[in-house]
Amino acid sequence: MAHATGMKYLKQDALPHMWCAGCGNGVVLGALARAFEELDLAPEDIVAVTGIGCWGKADDYLAVNALHTTHGRALAYATGVKASNPKLRVVALMGDGDGATIGGNHLIHSARRNMPLTAIIVNNYNYGMTGGQFSATTPANAFTSTSVGSNPERAFDICELARAAGANYVARETSAAGMKLKNRIKEALEAPGFSLVEAISPCTTQFGPKNNMRRPVDMFEWLKAKGLPASKYDKMVHPEQEGFFKTGVLVNRDAPDFITRYEAMRSRMQAGGRE
Repeated sequence: MAHATGMKYLKQDALPHMWCAGCGNGVVLGALARAFEELDLAPEDIVAVTGIGCWGKADDYLAVNALHTTHGRALAYATGVKASNPKLRVVALMGDGDGATIGGNHLIHSARRNMPLTAIIVNNYNYGMTGGQFSATTPANAFTSTSVGSNPERAFDICELARAAGANYVARETSAAGMKLKNRIKEALEAPGFSLVEAISPCTTQFGPKNNMRRPVDMFEWLKAKGLPASKYDKMVHPEQEGFFKTGVLVNRDAPDFITRYEAMRSRMQAGGRE
């Protein structure tokens, strides 16, 4: 097929987007739109559910069904949409505040239920839209507007959290990964059960300048240096302490999803038994 541009899934009259120069959100949006195109999904069959924050503005630019919800609750709404109409392709677009800090409990239970929808979390390491406060994914010892002496807390590993909670597909890439990021999103959209893609993309306005990434190009160079495939990451002695993180497909299994299990339960009940 010809190279996918994803343009038919974007609202041309809404562009250019509002994100800061060098922000990775535009890269992730482009990867998502190209994944839609390569899968030949009908826009009317897609529902993009967003919360609050910079990445939560993504639905403004997508020419698909959209549901803009409250902070931290995107996965709760997405669960309701999918449960009411399982034929829809539901994608929850969240930042690290939405997806792992304020909305962390919804992430755990969406993965535990193995709800057949896709979560795409752009991890920019802070609350970028509201002033650069630290979040649950801000690296330990990093500087933010509310950790001016460095962050004393340990960060959540979003992918490890989703894996432990029972997600069927979990992957991590960066906004510097290009087509790899598009491929991970495409795989997640095709995966059965709950799927999650974390896109690492430090905030170029609030986080980067405070943490030795004064220019967007510094952020992209840092991503290329620190994001490692499992083959390299697993050979290191203390990769996490040195700021490295694992990229690629981290979980890929085929456990029955919630709707499949629910329908099986309902059929048994209608037949008059528990067996």
